[in-house]
Amino acid sequence: MDMVTLAEVAGNLSAVGYGLAAIGPGIGVGIVVGKTIEGTARQPELGGRLQTLMWIGFGLIEFLALLGIVCGFIFS
Repeated sequence: MDMVTLAEVAGNLSAVGYGLAAIGPGIGVGIVVGKTIEGTARQPELGGRLQTLMWIGFGLIEFLALLGIVCGFIFS
């Protein structure tokens, strides 16, 4: 009896994992920017302070995205 390979999975699955992990930071950035715009619309005098806090939050969210890609390289 001949054994026939019907399908073969080849390649690096960490790319798929990082693609899925990028969904979280993408949603997070959208929420942070949206809430900053909403807060500035409600209280325009706090716009500068809210923008500063937005950039800090944006940096932390992007750090998580970079951590996801680094873990993909480490664990593959």
